[in-house]
Amino acid sequence: MRANPSWLEPNVKERPWKPNVTVAAVIEREGRFLLVEEETPEGLRFNQPAGHLEEGESLLEATVREVLEETAHGFVPEYLVGIYQWTRPQGDITYLRFAYGGRVEGVDAARPLDAGIVRAVWMTLDEVRASADRHRSPLILQCIEDWLAGQRHPLALVHHCAHT
Repeated sequence: MRANPSWLEPNVKERPWKPNVTVAAVIEREGRFLLVEEETPEGLRFNQPAGHLEEGESLLEATVREVLEETAHGFVPEYLVGIYQWTRPQGDITYLRFAYGGRVEGVDAARPLDAGIVRAVWMTLDEVRASADRHRSPLILQCIEDWLAGQRHPLALVHHCAHT
């Protein structure tokens, strides 16, 4: 049982733990998957187009936004691939990832990519596997393998209840 700082120090409130909610897109075209190469504190890493849920947006809206910002592609979500919980090896951050599968429609080649994104790249499964030591997290390959295994859930599985 954890000590409660509120009774140790009455003016200090303990911040409740919560995971970081993120979204990711699994996009396959002609046997290749759309990934981004991005700058991280650990060096250049690969990731799916992914990012954090922002206040006021739905998970689907966040996924569409992240794909556009990181790859300059329009994204049409068609399925929920899965929901993934992962804690970094350092133990300091836990991510709750909602991965959506779908297709891209159009690319704006003149659109600048998000800060830190070096490039968008289409990779075969073998290339993704061969670059595992440069993945941002193990969720990248897990999401792709789930997609290839046919894991596709209706978008209606996740509800967004907006303020009216």
